[in-house]
Order: sequence, then C-alpha cells, then structure tokens
Amino acid sequence: MTARTLDRLAVEPLWTQLLHDLRHRLEHDEFADAFPGELALVAEYGVSRHTVREAMRRLREEGLVIAGRGRTPRRAEPAEIEQPLGEIFSLFSAVEATGRVQRSVVRTLDVRADGVVAARLGLEESTPLVHLERLRFADAEPLAVDRVWLPERLAAPLLDVDFGRTALYTVYAARCGVHVTGGSERVRATVPGPAERELLGIPPDVAAFVIDRLGCAGERPVEWRQTLVRADRFSVTARFSARDGYRMDATGF
Repeated sequence: MTARTLDRLAVEPLWTQLLHDLRHRLEHDEFADAFPGELALVAEYGVSRHTVREAMRRLREEGLVIAGRGRTPRRAEPAEIEQPLGEIFSLFSAVEATGRVQRSVVRTLDVRADGVVAARLGLEESTPLVHLERLRFADAEPLAVDRVWLPERLAAPLLDVDFGRTALYTVYAARCGVHVTGGSERVRATVPGPAERELLGIPPDVAAFVIDRLGCAGERPVEWRQTLVRADRFSVTARFSARDGYRMDATGF
C-alpha cells in the first residue's frame, strides 16, 4: 500500500488502513522533517476527519506521534537513556523507566577461561568464568551490546536462565546470593567497527560509548562487564552542589 491509496471495498476499516500506512511511513523516516497535520492527511488520503482522528489517536497511544489540541502533530523521538554517575546503574531499569520494553537476544552464555578478565577480577588466569553476551533492545531498536564475565563458582546457577527479559543483578542475587553493591566504572567514546555497527543498526556518523565496569559485592569483585552503547540514545549525567562539588577523573590513553 502506498500513500493516498486506501481500499474502500476492503473489510478492514479505512482508519486501520490509514494507521498501517502511517506506521510504515514513520518506520521509513518519511516524516523526519515534519509530520502532516490533520487537514493535510484528509486531503492526501481523501478520507474524513473522523478517519484521520482515529488513526492519529492510535499513533499517540503507541507513542509514535505527539499531538495535542491546537498543536501540530510531530513524530515522537526515542527517549534517551541516562546513566547517573555515582550510582549503581541498571540498563534494564533505565530503559523500562522510559516506558519502553527492554529485551535481549542472547548471543553467548557459556563457561570459558579469559586470563585478562580473570586478572581484573583478582583471580587466577585459568579460573573458569560464566560469559554472557547480549544484544539489548529498547522496544524494537538495538541499543547496546553487553558482555559480562562472572566467576563460575558464584554464577554457575545462571547458566540455565532465560535472559531475554531479565535483569542480571536481580537473578544474580536471587539464584546465587550475590548482591552487587558498588564498584568502579569507566565511560569512554569509541568509533564502532563494521560488525558492531551492523549489530546496533547505526550509520557511520553515529559514535558509541564503551562502559567498562568492575562490580563488587562489598569489597569482593564479582563481575567484569563491557557494554557498547549507542551514543545517540545514551547520556551520562552528574549532580553537583556548591557545598560538595564533584570530581571528574580523566585518564589519558
């Protein structure tokens, strides 16, 4: 179906056909500059204002279009995911807090040895580690590639967990009795390679952040994580005050 061609003999109501067509056009960025107003859609599709209003109502409910009484409709931009500095951060919770669904496609869940990661966890290089790699989504949009390593002696019960819509820290605590209470984190900018760009669905002019995290239970390291996240959907925020100020540590590479 293309714009301006609705089937008036079809069983499907005109507003439903219009809704499907507008969704299709939104998905293909046809309204990147501006979304047409109600009267423009009436003229373009040759339908009643009632038909247009019903389709627009559904688009608003789905969060695809923002419109109010007396205001020109506009395309809704994806909500940006924020990471507060100095707080334990959960990408799962942050995505869900925007009203979007966080889901993951598990690419790897196995046990392996990695000498570099084991050393970061303060373990012998040959120590077996549970490795979880996920492609993480906000609704249908790829957001991050998340790679996590956990000591197998602690995390073995996680090997049969379905991580499609599960927060790691929640099941780490529930199944293994391991509560991540703090740690350290470094956020840096990067230019993703071709394979990572394809996974995340980002064009060449969009950069990404790499987040390296050492998660601890008390003073004991229990997680090493590296997350590659789209920079156009993610930001790092900080709070400061005249009394306490804030400190930023910069490291050269």
